[in-house]
Amino acid sequence: MTPPPNISVDIGGLRLKNPVMTASGTFSYGAEFKDLMDLNRLGAIIVKGLSPQPQKGNPPPRIVETACGMLNAIGLENVGIDAFITEKLPFLETLDAPVIANIYGQTVEDYAHLATRIEQVGGIDGIELNISCPNVKSGGVAFGVDPDVAESVVARVREKSTKPLMVKLSPNVTDVVQIARRVEAGGADSISLINTITGMAVDLEARKPILANITGGLSGPAIKPIALRMVWQVAGAVDIPVIGIGGIMTAQDALEFILVGATAIQVGTANFVNPAAAVEIIDGMQAYLEAHDIADLASLKGSLQLSG
Repeated sequence: MTPPPNISVDIGGLRLKNPVMTASGTFSYGAEFKDLMDLNRLGAIIVKGLSPQPQKGNPPPRIVETACGMLNAIGLENVGIDAFITEKLPFLETLDAPVIANIYGQTVEDYAHLATRIEQVGGIDGIELNISCPNVKSGGVAFGVDPDVAESVVARVREKSTKPLMVKLSPNVTDVVQIARRVEAGGADSISLINTITGMAVDLEARKPILANITGGLSGPAIKPIALRMVWQVAGAVDIPVIGIGGIMTAQDALEFILVGATAIQVGTANFVNPAAAVEIIDGMQAYLEAHDIADLASLKGSLQLSG
């Protein structure tokens, strides 16, 4: 009997049984989905972004459906790192799926504090650094927009943590490759992209923005072509694994990201439409490999043919 295809992957020192992770902010803290799917089947669970202190987020309305996607202006609402460790982590530790903590701050020292706190506890297998947040000491400009600042915050976290470090990049930049190379130089073990694209929605009759925050982050199938392009560019420019994010709704979507060079992928907006999307994508990827007699997912990675 032919063994099933190997779909395990290594992302910067963290070994996953399959390449499908849940994107931060779309899967809460994991436990909320326990009655809707088998969490143990996931490659990894990336929890809602964590800050040094609890955050209430933005006032509603803060989510609006758009053509082929959605805008969100949640404002990174979360329970804070301490409550996460005491209240949310115990459940996650019972699962057979690695846990990755997404962290964000408003200063470099916020990030350093979070990395230090995570280093002190067990049960967290890796860190995903969200550098799409405003740096209050640089006039509110996002950490991930300035190459120097991006590298410095990654280097600071690297000093404080021995855990596999994934850095999540913003697409709202002129040259994503330059940022990717700088975070690699700063000590990132892997890179995930893309985060949401800044957009807005308006109410014609009221002549007002629909979101209370005015602007929000666009996600879903609408951004997939942009995400594919950026993942392809970054995967060809760095030596560390790249994780593709952006409009992945099906196994075909996921495999397209692998084809352009991603080692693994994250499922985000699809979780709102179908809570079991991630598991269905795992099954679909496996079925594709079997149907095409591909023994190892790694052989598909980066195999996009650009000519002939």
